[in-house]
Amino acid sequence: MNAAGTEVVEYTRTLPTILVVDDMPENLELYRRMLAPKGYTVVPANGGEVALEIIAATPPDVILLDLMMPGMDGFEVCERLKRNFTTRHIPIIMITGVADHDANLRALESGVDDFLTRPIDPVLLEARIRSCVKSKAMQDQILRYQKRLEDDKQILEERVRERTVEVERTQQATVFSLARLAESRDPETGEHLERMRRYVREIAIEMATWSKYDGIIDSGFVETLYYSSPLHDIGKVGIPDAILLKPGKLSNEEFDIMKTHALIGGDTLKAADAEAGGNSFLEMGRDIAYYHHEKFNGSGYPHGLLGPDIPLPARIVALGDAYDAMTTKRPYKDPFPHEKTREIILDAAGEHFDPEVVQAFLNREEKFIKIQQELGDRGKMTHLEQVMQQVARLQEVQGQKPS
Repeated sequence: MNAAGTEVVEYTRTLPTILVVDDMPENLELYRRMLAPKGYTVVPANGGEVALEIIAATPPDVILLDLMMPGMDGFEVCERLKRNFTTRHIPIIMITGVADHDANLRALESGVDDFLTRPIDPVLLEARIRSCVKSKAMQDQILRYQKRLEDDKQILEERVRERTVEVERTQQATVFSLARLAESRDPETGEHLERMRRYVREIAIEMATWSKYDGIIDSGFVETLYYSSPLHDIGKVGIPDAILLKPGKLSNEEFDIMKTHALIGGDTLKAADAEAGGNSFLEMGRDIAYYHHEKFNGSGYPHGLLGPDIPLPARIVALGDAYDAMTTKRPYKDPFPHEKTREIILDAAGEHFDPEVVQAFLNREEKFIKIQQELGDRGKMTHLEQVMQQVARLQEVQGQKPS
């Protein structure tokens, strides 16, 4: 504290370091005698290679560099330092033995900041060094600011990435929960959505290995398909319970109403996609909701699309959805074994299903069997139990402790 009560902070000033590069010992000693009494730390180097090693270990504030040295001369040393991003800002004063115009010009072209000719004027030398020290201090400060900005940028980018991942997970969990709540109106469906999206992921992963789908099916496509496929039947929220939950066969009129769920779901997701300004997740979900009941031969609904006119995600979901419907119990039927389901799918290749999607299923059928065994129906849950399960899953994704 001073007399006025103000805290006094003492700073320790680091002496500027001057690296002197010269192959003559007497010159090194001369520079030490000239500069050390002026408050500089003088570090000697008797050649270019030695100088580069010292600079790499402990960069100096200024370099006094002799031009004519055996081995690596001053030009080469200077050019190497100026090519290196970590050393290019260190001021270099070239020392020449003669007033050689061409040598001085080449020195400037090689990147030196200044040059002096022998015999050295001590006053001029100190003035040049003092100017270079100030320049180096300013450069160091700029580099520190740049480093700080870069560090802050990286921290900010990491936070943005973490936040983006968190938001995406929350969105995915929310949409999946809504899809499950819509599905929960039919208590027989059980783990249908989870099984189905794993089936379609297996098909997509298989097709991604085919050269035909290079640039079409990539990791982003597979991930988006996995998270958007549960939206396929979200339009069923608009179907009356009397039709949706009817245990027997639907009449023609009732089936016509049931078929509108594709349009209801597709229109809903189309509006959501437009509101979001375009979103690959919702866009793919929209196509799946609209077209997963289209058939490869054009006999499906709602628009009777034919073959490749049906969006690829909808063609994949059509098979995954059908496989799960056939291998699980429904009010109107017992579950089919895998072998019978496989036979039905093979017979429907080119009619109901895209033959390439069928081939991908065949290549991955062991995965299908494993998924069905792991996630087979686990018994019925009440509507409240299903709602509570979705809330708990959403809280888990958001990092909250389930209530």
